[in-house]
Amino acid sequence: MASGGEFNRRSFVVGASVAAGGLALGFAIPLAVAKPADAAAGAGDAPPELTCWVMIAADDAVTIRVAHDEMGQGAVTGLAMLVAEELECDWSKVRTEMVSARENVRRNRAWGDTATGASRSIASSQLYLRQAGATAREMLLAAAALRWQVPAVECAAQNSLITHTSTGRSMTFGAIAEAAAKVEPPSDVALKPPGAWKLLGSPRKRFDVLAKVTAEPVYAVDVRLPDMRYAAIVQCPVFGGALQSVDESSIAGKPGVRGLVRMPDAVAVVADSWWQAKRAADALKVTWDGRGNSGLSSAEIEDSVRVGLTATPAQIGRADGDAAAAFGRAVRRVEADYAVPFLAHATMEPQTCTAQVTPDGVEIWAPTQDPATALATAAIAAGVPNDKVTVHRMMLGGGFGRRAPIQDYVRQAVMIAKAFKEPVKLLWSREQDVAHDLYRPCGMARLAAGLDADGMPVAWTIRIAGPSFVAALVPAFGPNIGDRTFVSGLAEEMPYDVPNYLVDYVIRGTPVPLGVWRAINYTQNAFYKECFVDEMAHAAGIDPYLYRRKLVANNPKNLAVLDAAAQKADWGGALPPGVFRGIALNTACGSHCAQVVEVSVSDGRVRVHRVVSAIDPGYAVNPLSIEMQTQGAVVYALTAALYGEITIKHGGAEQANFDTYRMLRIGEVPEVETVIVPSGGFWGGVGEPPVPPLAPALYNAVFAATGKRIRSLPLNNHDLRHAI
Repeated sequence: MASGGEFNRRSFVVGASVAAGGLALGFAIPLAVAKPADAAAGAGDAPPELTCWVMIAADDAVTIRVAHDEMGQGAVTGLAMLVAEELECDWSKVRTEMVSARENVRRNRAWGDTATGASRSIASSQLYLRQAGATAREMLLAAAALRWQVPAVECAAQNSLITHTSTGRSMTFGAIAEAAAKVEPPSDVALKPPGAWKLLGSPRKRFDVLAKVTAEPVYAVDVRLPDMRYAAIVQCPVFGGALQSVDESSIAGKPGVRGLVRMPDAVAVVADSWWQAKRAADALKVTWDGRGNSGLSSAEIEDSVRVGLTATPAQIGRADGDAAAAFGRAVRRVEADYAVPFLAHATMEPQTCTAQVTPDGVEIWAPTQDPATALATAAIAAGVPNDKVTVHRMMLGGGFGRRAPIQDYVRQAVMIAKAFKEPVKLLWSREQDVAHDLYRPCGMARLAAGLDADGMPVAWTIRIAGPSFVAALVPAFGPNIGDRTFVSGLAEEMPYDVPNYLVDYVIRGTPVPLGVWRAINYTQNAFYKECFVDEMAHAAGIDPYLYRRKLVANNPKNLAVLDAAAQKADWGGALPPGVFRGIALNTACGSHCAQVVEVSVSDGRVRVHRVVSAIDPGYAVNPLSIEMQTQGAVVYALTAALYGEITIKHGGAEQANFDTYRMLRIGEVPEVETVIVPSGGFWGGVGEPPVPPLAPALYNAVFAATGKRIRSLPLNNHDLRHAI
């Protein structure tokens, strides 16, 4: 780390990976699966460590270290299952332990990428976690064989027991673990074929559920330390603005107030309690410099984005055949423009971080989806080397991409704590959380299709315009960045076969802060694509499900999930009076997902009764978690489709709490049915793929119910009282 907390390009490397629609920031150090050579077999009371992922105690308790964070998606349980399957341990004896960010740095990144996002926790780590389990198993077998003085090939492991097959002798994992930890790890191990899996593919209860029900976990918002102070923050109401002046006399004499901390675009009030800090922050008189953005509005941004629909040049996302020429041969042309708004994350736990800065270093207690970046952020803010920072990883009260890769709340907490001897907890109010989010970008799309005499597309063009979250997160890339996330779901992952197809895009900048949001650009693009497919089907006079079947006839995986969703929903069967269906299909984060939504419309109000979601993630590690994640994804996506919208006025967000940024209420949650169609052969994500198809399936159902074709989100903005 360079002096003064500045970035040093040689000591810190930002690696940007937008595969699967995500942005991963981390240290560029190679991964090591087996334990490092300098790792002790067991120190003090710690159980022996076989690999950096596996520790086994004398009582057979198995500790599996987990590198990715738990934020309600069940990742910790699924990751442990990958190791346990190959280890052949007793699942009832498994516990988990989070990998320390500081230890990961010290041990040359032995646990690899610890970021959680883009639905890649399982997909990106399944191979080395299974190898870690198999490596530990082989070390146990080798140690047992040495003790019995028999060939290792005569020994077998099952359910935490090693057996010598010839004599029937046996010993537990715990009895040989210490000796096994001293065995040289094998350089190569064989993994089980999927047909031999006993744990993977079976439903397993999540480790964290019982603890949550009994209020056992300590979230970051719950952290309490001796002599801790509390900070409330007031941030510049204009995006891109700065602090100009503060009238400290405006809070003179306020009870419990310990002081102020000025930042470039914010002011924090520190007090003995958070309520005292919040009351003082509300009373604080602050003057801001809007830096020319005070007049920014949603209308101005929309005008700028709309220009992108016709601007040249555009960047090519995918180009098949000759769309322009094919339009000349088409019998009918279908055209439409679509639009989506900015969206907030609305994590149930607002942004928070507790920090303590001492001469010995920095400690933070943070809800983070990327502990490596949290560590680096804290080090830069405090002006200390990375190895002087300890990150206490807390269970997250929601993430959805907000807590990675930019962790502004960590930087702020450390900056505040530097001014005090005591630890300080920074907690954003809900108003600050909504009004100063890192939003999902707004966007527009212009789609056109040329249909043949049978109503099928012979040409299809899609122009997308809007801000780029990648350009916002890494400004050094410049305004002309080639952002492949812009065409997520429309380029390589486009499920439909159209001989002449062109998708291109134009990036339009904005001062509005942007970040990654659950399924990011997949959500916008699926809305554009799937609603427009329904428009083509309607123009052709073909049932929208059967129309899609024709378009994916040569794509068996997408065809399978489409059929599975339609069959489970009894597509074409009778529905209750006043209830109508819509359907959508999408590929995201490596998985294929189709959904059917059933709705009714009465007095202009939409009621969603049922959602059927079929998903093919390749291999289904924990079917129970897949079902639970689908339910959560549907609630999250439905909230956004019905109500989600951040509008801009006077340079800042107009919404500031759940009264103006509404959440789905429990009485509005539909019945959700999950159909898992695991085709095998690949490892896809699960947490995000069920989000993108929801909005288009909903809108297609609303069209079926009302005859109104709605082309912008959210649905709450539209008058549905007069059906056509």
